[in-house]
Amino acid sequence: MSGQESNYDKVIETWRLKFLEMDAEKLIHKFSLESDENALYIQYFTHKMRIDRTSGKITLNEDPQKELNFNTVITIYNLFYYAADQAKASGNLVPFREVKRVYPFEAAYRKTILEEFQRSFTGHVEELAKACEKLAGIKMPQGDAGFILPVFPFLNIAVLFWDGDEEFDAQANMLFDSNITDFMHEEDVVCVAADALYYLKEAAGFEAVSVYG
Repeated sequence: MSGQESNYDKVIETWRLKFLEMDAEKLIHKFSLESDENALYIQYFTHKMRIDRTSGKITLNEDPQKELNFNTVITIYNLFYYAADQAKASGNLVPFREVKRVYPFEAAYRKTILEEFQRSFTGHVEELAKACEKLAGIKMPQGDAGFILPVFPFLNIAVLFWDGDEEFDAQANMLFDSNITDFMHEEDVVCVAADALYYLKEAAGFEAVSVYG
């Protein structure tokens, strides 16, 4: 595991250095970021992330000492790097399989994230709904708990959950903006899904462990 962690650290270090080569002012304009002379700031699942202009390091603004998981850090760096110049959310939320170019990652998404989502919140619909509300979720009519969640202020996903009973197991699903891969690399869509589950579990008071990346 230590070797795996070391590989993740190397990837993050590579992207930290790439960030330092980017034009910060262009990023601020492109994504309407809050900024000051020391840092850029972006909301990610309602958490304010700070990107230091000098070091390129990403931290949680409210708790700089907290270690951010790999998915969060790589998704933010990759947003800055991969987003098309005219990227714009469609507002049309679709299943994973309908997102452009993500098909190589569908098996990992289903097995790693949807199954864990299902396990984590079976019998805990109320906790899930409250967690969604904490993450600024907007209620949807579908599911026992269905909410639109802001990933970034300009990009949403949705989480849908039907609890189990004596006859049927619980069912979990997520929907993604049909243009999400205009903002990020296709594998990052799985990272976003994993982070949705991570931050929902955290908001619900459950143990939050990264399940991908």
